[in-house]
Amino acid sequence: MEIRKILADLKGERNRIVQAIAALEVLGSIGASVFRGRPAETAKAALNQPGKRGLTPAGRRRLSALMKARWAARRKATVKPAPTPLPGRRRMSAAARKKIAEAQRARWAAQKKAAAKKAPVAKKVEAVTAPKVE
Repeated sequence: MEIRKILADLKGERNRIVQAIAALEVLGSIGASVFRGRPAETAKAALNQPGKRGLTPAGRRRLSALMKARWAARRKATVKPAPTPLPGRRRMSAAARKKIAEAQRARWAAQKKAAAKKAPVAKKVEAVTAPKVE
């Protein structure tokens, strides 16, 4: 008679194990369907369980405002120095440009005058006469 009791206990244990395996398989299929992008009824139910948290629209607005304030403060803290002129690039006043242009014109005129003085004078070509034949 003890054998019947042992068999009943083992069958009951087997039923509990089968139910536990089925429950674990359902949980495994929920995770797999969520990750594969195949929503199943069990996956939808799992997402609505209390313990799963999401960001509400009000929370999203609050975070957005906080981040905007953070970045504005960060930009404000970074003081941009006054722009400095690039090295080697100087600006010239109009008066200085005029003075330099006049000086250059004077140099060109002097060079032109000197070149005119140095120009070779065209030599007169003497008429070559043919020797007289006697």
